[in-house]
Amino acid sequence: MVDSQYYLPNDIGISALDCREAFRLLSPQEKMYAHYLSRAAWYGGLVVLLQTSPESANIFVLLQRIFRKQTPEQLEQVAKAAGLSSEEYQAFLVYAAGLYANMGNYKSFGDTKFVPNLPKDKLEALVRASQAFQESPTEMEALWSNTSGLIYSLEDRQKQLGLGDKGITTYFSGNCCLEDAELAQRFLDSKKLSAYNTRLFKRDNGGKPCYEVRLASAIQKDSAEDGECESSCGSFSFEDKEFIVKRGDYSPLMEKVCHYLQQAQAYAANDNQRKMLEEYQRSFEFGSIQAHKEGSRFWIKDKGPIVESYIGFIESYRDPFGSRGEFEGFVAVVNKAMSERFAKLVSSAEVLLPELPWPQDFEKDTFLKPDFTSLDVLTFAGSGIPAGINIPNYDDIRQSEGFKNVSLGNVLAVAYATQKEKLTFLEEKDKDLFIKWKGPSFEVQVGLHELLGHGSGKLFVQDDHGKFNFDQSKVVNPETGEKVSSWYRGSETWDSKFSTIASSYEECRAECVGLYLCLNKQVLSIFGHEGQDAEDVVYANWLSMVRAGLLGLEFYTPESKSWRQAHMQARFVILRVLLEAGESLVGLEEVTGQDGKPDARITLDRSKISTVGKDAIHRFLCKLQILKSTADVEGGRALYDAYSTVSDTRAHNFLRLREIVLLRKEARKMFVQANTRIIGENVELVEYEGSAAGLIRSFIERFQDDAEQLENTLLDLNKADASCWC
Repeated sequence: MVDSQYYLPNDIGISALDCREAFRLLSPQEKMYAHYLSRAAWYGGLVVLLQTSPESANIFVLLQRIFRKQTPEQLEQVAKAAGLSSEEYQAFLVYAAGLYANMGNYKSFGDTKFVPNLPKDKLEALVRASQAFQESPTEMEALWSNTSGLIYSLEDRQKQLGLGDKGITTYFSGNCCLEDAELAQRFLDSKKLSAYNTRLFKRDNGGKPCYEVRLASAIQKDSAEDGECESSCGSFSFEDKEFIVKRGDYSPLMEKVCHYLQQAQAYAANDNQRKMLEEYQRSFEFGSIQAHKEGSRFWIKDKGPIVESYIGFIESYRDPFGSRGEFEGFVAVVNKAMSERFAKLVSSAEVLLPELPWPQDFEKDTFLKPDFTSLDVLTFAGSGIPAGINIPNYDDIRQSEGFKNVSLGNVLAVAYATQKEKLTFLEEKDKDLFIKWKGPSFEVQVGLHELLGHGSGKLFVQDDHGKFNFDQSKVVNPETGEKVSSWYRGSETWDSKFSTIASSYEECRAECVGLYLCLNKQVLSIFGHEGQDAEDVVYANWLSMVRAGLLGLEFYTPESKSWRQAHMQARFVILRVLLEAGESLVGLEEVTGQDGKPDARITLDRSKISTVGKDAIHRFLCKLQILKSTADVEGGRALYDAYSTVSDTRAHNFLRLREIVLLRKEARKMFVQANTRIIGENVELVEYEGSAAGLIRSFIERFQDDAEQLENTLLDLNKADASCWC
């Protein structure tokens, strides 16, 4: 028996993302714009296969070849004849759907590997009996023999993503360790190069290590191209090591992205959109993060578009070092009614920001009012779909030019629907209230988290010319009572400085802002909650957070003492802070469940949220911000690592509680997304049922125009680097 955390259950929730009405209301021009942007996003999203594991791209191609020849329904008869039970065939469909939904064979939320929940010999029998194998036995035999071992392998290192002996990564060659990542970061900083669109390959050059920094770009030539003053590529000596910077990572896929962005330009609504797409195209053509930043500047200026989108190497959660971005692209349609609430929140931001617990010197000089819209997702390509986003992630742009917030309404609508019988770790008296208010309270939390969490706080910077963005002769650190003595210098950023803890620490800060400000009656009123309803929303939000902290233990690996998911680590840290607050604010005890198996019960004293709870978050949030503002990596790590520690030696045995959480965990939902296709002069929306078979069909039809060429491209790209992962 394989440990259940390493496979997806047959009854996993799979929901279709509904965007029919939103799409119907678009004009023909807007539909064309959305279509071509979606094509760019989907082709770019395939990069994630190559960013996840050495085998992900090959598994994707294996599945595409099987299902292109036979639909899931047709293949079911083949499976039956090959000796598979209906449960085993369903397990195969769920595995395939999981591979597509996560863009690889590691969970996008938690970074653990998942394997098919059926015996290897049964899967092999099905593969060999498939029409694809019958028609091309040599190619399919090679694909199966190259891939089958890694599909099922659960050696310790392969159980999760990580660097060196801690796990699998394809952001770094297999011979890289943390010291190599740190050296490469210093090199990139010295060249003022961002790590977002890079990978690092370490090779032996006559007994000396040589590092290849590879930029994602359509163009493979390393010389300066049209529109470039000078190329950042070339060979460099740094700290007595050789570094080579070259272009061309994922080149054929980047070409596809550029092609569709070019097509979309013809249907842009305004100059900001056109210039934004031009810069994105330049970024993906030349491998230039500077061009992507320029595109992001135009994107920020494109206020209130009907069709909203963003694309590129964005979130750094899955780089074990925390600096390289995973490719994602989304296209969505604005939900006007819901967006009005968020617009009111933006209008109130300047009143709400001073409520936060740090001194004014630690807040941005001016609050740059962002766009904040609720969107219905048409396309979200990448490894997973979040509930809300605050972008761009470039510190210099966010601090001085602005950002945008989006809440993904049709994702929220299905992602957080909970059945009472599946609701774990709460008292019976809390369950109905929790189910009723979970959605509305999460909407408030997402709004505050994105706008006033990620959108708040100042970084103290001394630029390359020695100029400070704060008065270092006057600003005092409230934690020490002394003048601020540390800050970011030159090209240092939050991610490059705080590296491995940056993502989770920042998510924790934003979650704390949400908890803290949801106590504000003005905020609750903006979202339409008054009186008792408002109190219930607050209670549900705080209860949801402490429960999430307990659930977070699923994403902790005791063997390596590491966390695999930034948000869940953040929520565990908050649970620890609230438990530490004492006065019976939060209760957590081990009990025996109705089924006779170990269980846990979490309680929250709602009468103490606005006193004991608020005070605890006030103190902790202030510390988080001051350490972040002052670039105090040592202090930040000490604080965050202490609260992130999972042990069995304190008042609560968190290692044993983790076993209980694993025993009672519910698999994360997967989403089926629609496709668009051009029929004559019109764009049609093609929808699919919310099932494993529907998810599979959506991916087969998504790439049907150039399926064989695309599959060969993915195999070639994978093969070119195969020797680097050993």
